[in-house]
Amino acid sequence: MILKKFPDKESLASAAADRAAVIIRNSIAGQGKARIIAATGASQFEFLDALTRIPEINWGRVEMFHLDEYVGLPETHPASFCKYLHERLIDKVGIGQYHLLSGTADPQAVIEDIGKKLQQAPIDAAFVGVGENGHLAFNDPPADFETEEPYIVVTLDEQCRRQQLNEGWFSTLDDVPRQAISMSIRQILGANEILCIVPDARKAQAVKNCFGGPVSPMAPASALQEHGNATVYLDAASSSMLASDIRSN
Repeated sequence: MILKKFPDKESLASAAADRAAVIIRNSIAGQGKARIIAATGASQFEFLDALTRIPEINWGRVEMFHLDEYVGLPETHPASFCKYLHERLIDKVGIGQYHLLSGTADPQAVIEDIGKKLQQAPIDAAFVGVGENGHLAFNDPPADFETEEPYIVVTLDEQCRRQQLNEGWFSTLDDVPRQAISMSIRQILGANEILCIVPDARKAQAVKNCFGGPVSPMAPASALQEHGNATVYLDAASSSMLASDIRSN
């Protein structure tokens, strides 16, 4: 795992998007398609905006998988990650094939269907973030580091649910669903390359816990430390609690 620090979220997003574009283009050139995992949430706004503006990516040759989704939330809800991905990625660039996690269908049926498709071939790149509680996807602490299942149903902790409320996705805490479908930690780590995009001061404590300390289920994103080809993109604010010797860009 490599940590890279940038002055602000815009330069962070631009650098991550440039690397993402290289992975996608190289995968298409080498095998005719690129298989990617896309994250959502407010922390990914600038990254996805930068990525979708990069020219000469054959998005028709991209197959995209969904990282996580709330159980019981319809796609019409403003907080739906299916809605988010359609608006900020799929419909903007015309992705050729995508597999979204329905929040209203039976969770086990969704897991079985999308999980089988996910495991049909290697994933070229996973684009992920880190939650304020250190979660990776919706794997809140203590995260399950052992399950081999591609997707699992998880119960969201209060800090995670409050983050969703504070970001403006819901009107009240009671409106935030208590369960979600999440890609498992081991499945995420199975990607050939991982780009972890983590801007903003509100993520500084989580960044310190996950990347400035030991690997632990209590700091779920710390699992990225064990991946041989993962890069964490930080800005000055999110990296403010880390040691000052991390690589600046």
